[in-house]
Amino acid sequence: MYTLSRLRFLSFAAAGALVVLAAANTSARAEDLPQRYGPVGPNDTILATFGNKRAIAFYEADNGGCAVSAVVYNKTDAETGQDTAARVRVRLNPREIVHIDSNDNETMSLKCGDRAETLMVVDPHAFIAAGAAHSRH
Repeated sequence: MYTLSRLRFLSFAAAGALVVLAAANTSARAEDLPQRYGPVGPNDTILATFGNKRAIAFYEADNGGCAVSAVVYNKTDAETGQDTAARVRVRLNPREIVHIDSNDNETMSLKCGDRAETLMVVDPHAFIAAGAAHSRH
């Protein structure tokens, strides 16, 4: 028997597959693809382009943190015909950031909000410029 969390992931994976297939059947440019950087609440989706990658991400609240799941794939799959999707899972404490890099040196940074109420894409350069420290104690 599947747990509710497992069923949500399976439905997310199916939706992600449909998005990838839809992208493969259209000749849309990256700037024409929908973008949603957040902040989003639990189980809402983030849609982002960074470098040569597209990402679909969501999170569930998990003991005061964010249990993040993301599917990252090449935005040029329609041209290459290759299956390049990868799943990333990570648990973040409130205000922690995970950085996901593309192979052309672009980064998407996802930040868990205060009290794990939101997830959003942040610009790591703006975050550092604002004086935030990335050190852990």
